[in-house]
Amino acid sequence: MHSPATPPRLSGPPLSSANPTSPSDAAPDPLNGSSLAYLLDQLPKSVKETALKAVSRYQQFSTTQKVVGGVVLLLAIRRLTRGDESPKKGRKKVQKAEISTLHELLHFVNDRVEGYKKAVEESQDPQRRDFYQGLVGQSEQFAQTLNEHLRHLGGGHETSTTLKGKLYRRFMAAAAVFTGHDEQTVLASNIHGEQWALAAYKDALDDETLRGPIRHEVERQYHQSQKTYQELKRMAT
Repeated sequence: MHSPATPPRLSGPPLSSANPTSPSDAAPDPLNGSSLAYLLDQLPKSVKETALKAVSRYQQFSTTQKVVGGVVLLLAIRRLTRGDESPKKGRKKVQKAEISTLHELLHFVNDRVEGYKKAVEESQDPQRRDFYQGLVGQSEQFAQTLNEHLRHLGGGHETSTTLKGKLYRRFMAAAAVFTGHDEQTVLASNIHGEQWALAAYKDALDDETLRGPIRHEVERQYHQSQKTYQELKRMAT
């Protein structure tokens, strides 16, 4: 009974040899097997010739070089074979990630709108009330711009706030029954809310899903929120 046939090799010496081999020589060849021929056949014409030359040169390497370099070359070939079939899928994946990030960020921006609206209602200081009203307008503009980007991506329109924001506003309203709406309490609430907004902007930028004009807009809003936060802290001193 004959032993099973070994997988065909692209080129090079047979698997068995009259001379004994060392353990390193017996290491698996990453580019050995019929699967390589199939992958090479799937390559775009523009790079197929270069890949064939690279594989031919690879066959001249030592065993150790093949183990290291062969894996890199094989991964590159596999990536290229997927290159022609994935651009649309890749764009959709990036777009889906951008939509998700914008939805999450808008929850906090909408919190910002509601928080400053509450401050306008509660503040008894005309100057501070005007300042908070300006921040309502700024926050609404932030939300409108982000929603325009969201609609352009096919993500609809986000008007919801976070559960944490809803609970916090309810807590502050309940506490005001006992403490009243003094200016320092209103201001402390705004500082806390701005910290949440800053954390949300930072998270949106750190996860690297936003690109191009959308990222530039989020960065701009983040810097504006930082300035607001500093001004609120100044008012508290």
